[in-house]
Amino acid sequence: MNKPDFRFRLQFEVEEQNILLREFLHSKGISKRTLTALKYEGGALQVNGTERTVRHPLVSGDRVTVVFPEERPSEGLRPEDGALSVIYEDEALLILDKPANRSTIPSRDHPDGSLANWVAGKFKKEGVPATVHIVTRLDRDTSGLLCIAKNRHIHHLLSEQFKVRGIYRNYLAIAEGHLPSGRFTIEQPIGRKEGSIIEREVREDGKYARTDVELLSHHRVNGEELSFISLVLHTGRTHQIRVHLQWSGHPLAGDDLYGGARKLIERQALHCGVLGFVHPLTGEEMMFRSEIPADMLQLISKDHGVISRKL
Repeated sequence: MNKPDFRFRLQFEVEEQNILLREFLHSKGISKRTLTALKYEGGALQVNGTERTVRHPLVSGDRVTVVFPEERPSEGLRPEDGALSVIYEDEALLILDKPANRSTIPSRDHPDGSLANWVAGKFKKEGVPATVHIVTRLDRDTSGLLCIAKNRHIHHLLSEQFKVRGIYRNYLAIAEGHLPSGRFTIEQPIGRKEGSIIEREVREDGKYARTDVELLSHHRVNGEELSFISLVLHTGRTHQIRVHLQWSGHPLAGDDLYGGARKLIERQALHCGVLGFVHPLTGEEMMFRSEIPADMLQLISKDHGVISRKL
């Protein structure tokens, strides 16, 4: 009995006349590294159903099939069963809604129970021969949307896309104090804080970082002033929102690493509510939304602040 072939495949129809297979694949975003993997790790290139090399000449109307090697799950990632909140899934992508207090990937302090462990368990259960490719990552205490690619080629395509046009990420947050009304931009470079492997800070020799901020409402809870805000990331530096808000003098509520207090909420009040990008295979504009979680909603609901725009 033949073993089922679960290898990922892409199919293209050639419109050009007299083009080498290598050049055609390059135009479709297939990297040299991927071509090497196809050759030596169990992949295949087929033209009209027949296996060919990259030197094969193509003509208009040819059908090209790229069979990607079967990926082996990372040995350091133990598959586990877990309740994933799947927002969207197809052959290439998996969009999840991550709860707070859940790591995206395993760490020394939390080697098990991460979303990556659970996704590895899902892939194993469904017979998907892939490891977990995290495209957008969230801190352990940050909730909301994140994107996972089902194979390294899709991860490569998304990474290249993000370099050119970026990815739309809109966050909802609750900051300490009353921020100014309207919209403003924080453009401050971020780098690693000396003496720490975790903390970042605004510093002149850091990397460029831009965060757009919009005030949604002011609140007063148990005598504490709070601001409910919307933020759009234009860069993806580690802890970017947390560092920029600390620099502004308005750290996130609950973010004790960056100056916030945990009197009102037990984690940094930060949620990725909107995630948008172009699908790497179809070219379709994708936009996903996640409602504000209960702990953040409950906090601002304790005071009847005026919301400045519809969420």
